[in-house]
Amino acid sequence: MSDVANKSNKEVKLSSLLKEKFIELCFKGKNKKEIIAELVGVVSQSGKIKDKKAFTKALIDREKLGSTAIGNGVAIPHAKIDGLDKILLAFGRVDAGVDFSSLDGEKTYIFFALASSKKEIGAHLKVLASVSHLIKDKFIVELLKKANNKKEVLKIISSSEKN
Repeated sequence: MSDVANKSNKEVKLSSLLKEKFIELCFKGKNKKEIIAELVGVVSQSGKIKDKKAFTKALIDREKLGSTAIGNGVAIPHAKIDGLDKILLAFGRVDAGVDFSSLDGEKTYIFFALASSKKEIGAHLKVLASVSHLIKDKFIVELLKKANNKKEVLKIISSSEKN
């Protein structure tokens, strides 16, 4: 069981999951498919994703159930896949924004991609809840959209968790 699942509190600390190497501030994708491919590339840097095609398919299949673009310029593409021993979280940003079929009809700029084991249902949901809580704050979203570097993204997230 992962450390995330052992936490008794309702939310998990995203700052403990998100690492600098899983942050990309210059996505080039112009549509959902291209953004998902870029997110898979970032998450795959962990070396823990054994089958990139299966992960890509899982993310696309999840999008078919309903868009993970939850509004406020943010999407949380996520999937549970076989072979993971820990939760992986990545952050991506596209400055021009893309149509990600957002619930509010607006463009999406920020992406938190989540990969977890099929066994980690509770932990998976806790991470989704933590991201959702973070991005409810439009001020935080604006700071993330304007962050100049990866360290700044981590600092914004960490600072928001302390408040």
